[in-house]
Amino acid sequence: MSQPSVILATASYDHTIRFWEAKSGRCYRTIQYPDSQVNRLEISPDKRHLAAAGNPHIRLFDVNSNSPQPEMSYDLHTGNVMAVGFQCDGKWMYSGSEDGTVKIWDIRAPGCQREYESRAAVNTVVLHPNQTELISGDQNGNIRVWDLTANSCSCELVPEVDTAVRSLTVMWDGSLVVAANNHGTCYVWRLLRGTQTMTNFEPLHKLQAHKGYYILKCLLSPEFCEPHRYLATASSDNTVKIWNVDGFTLEKTLVGHQRWVWDCVFSVDGAYLITASSDTTARLWSMSTGEDIRVYQGHHKATVCCALHDGAEPSPS
Repeated sequence: MSQPSVILATASYDHTIRFWEAKSGRCYRTIQYPDSQVNRLEISPDKRHLAAAGNPHIRLFDVNSNSPQPEMSYDLHTGNVMAVGFQCDGKWMYSGSEDGTVKIWDIRAPGCQREYESRAAVNTVVLHPNQTELISGDQNGNIRVWDLTANSCSCELVPEVDTAVRSLTVMWDGSLVVAANNHGTCYVWRLLRGTQTMTNFEPLHKLQAHKGYYILKCLLSPEFCEPHRYLATASSDNTVKIWNVDGFTLEKTLVGHQRWVWDCVFSVDGAYLITASSDTTARLWSMSTGEDIRVYQGHHKATVCCALHDGAEPSPS
């Protein structure tokens, strides 16, 4: 199978993962995932693997194969895995689970390399662009920075007591971090480098993005979107809002989904956004017009996560 230059995948409560031709909207491969729902999808930097976070395991599939079987399974979590991602060279993977832990996995080995205790269900984990800090958000409203060099928690924040942090996102240059919660609020901090290697959070903005609704995903635009900087917020109000990071003014609202919007991902140049919704569809939006230009239809239950890799593979370091 020749490798597509654009890899787009979605997963649904119908227990399938689907791969799509981004331009035509045609589904060219379906993977059955009978054991659980899939909560999160992530494509490895080299475009070779798709990580699927389920309950309570993570499965790694070969993007370029037609095999329905995963290449590797990671089984040491004991609850729903809500977050998964890759280090920039694809050497290791990180995950966060409702079992209250953040784990690091060696891609080539089945065992867990490290484990950090969050003491509450972990909803979201992001890797700082410096590749040496993980930031997690949990159901009790805690945000924690895990320093991988010191192997400890270097910072704890509680933006809103007892309000679950649903999603975290870090600007590609490490300058900002945004946390979205169950009250429709986004908290924005400037990330300052301390005299040590530790990251310090300086409060910058509180954004009432979707008042009275959940924010299910927040995402800052990628490097090649510069000089424009956007924040996308996907919500249980069926919309995605696009905010200009300079002043956090609302640029546009993406309207078209009929039910909750669970996930979103930017194209590498920030010109497009893919979204996944409970209305069973995923959609491709033009950031310039705010219109949906493609609907991906094939799932028959809620589509809850999407993954896109349309950039170049990292050059071997």
